[in-house]
Amino acid sequence: MSVFHLRIVTADGEFFNGEAQRVLVRTIDGDVSILANHIPYLTALGMGECRVTGADGETRRAACIGGMLSVRDNEVNLAATTFEWAEDIDVSRAERARQRAEQLLQQHADARDQELAQARLKRALTRINVGK
Repeated sequence: MSVFHLRIVTADGEFFNGEAQRVLVRTIDGDVSILANHIPYLTALGMGECRVTGADGETRRAACIGGMLSVRDNEVNLAATTFEWAEDIDVSRAERARQRAEQLLQQHADARDQELAQARLKRALTRINVGK
């Protein structure tokens, strides 16, 4: 299968820099799968699971939250706000974050606090689902 160059970065550093067969990621418009020789493309990332299939055919899963994805000349750059490989996710920590977010949602806070609690809950659930 054909490959392309993929680079995954966050403010904390580089998570992947090499050849890949495929990257599947959640964008703000839904899931997108990028293969070799994809047309130029730029989009904002959503919150969900990312799957990277390396040149060797092995697929790795990660939690990917926010950022941008760009594709140009067989070069794919994924600059995420948060990116965690499944094996690095501390599921018990994510579970505690879920519980805190659910407690905040049960309180009678203003709309802004409710919205922040919902975002925290979604982020925790994404990590829990990918980390399992």
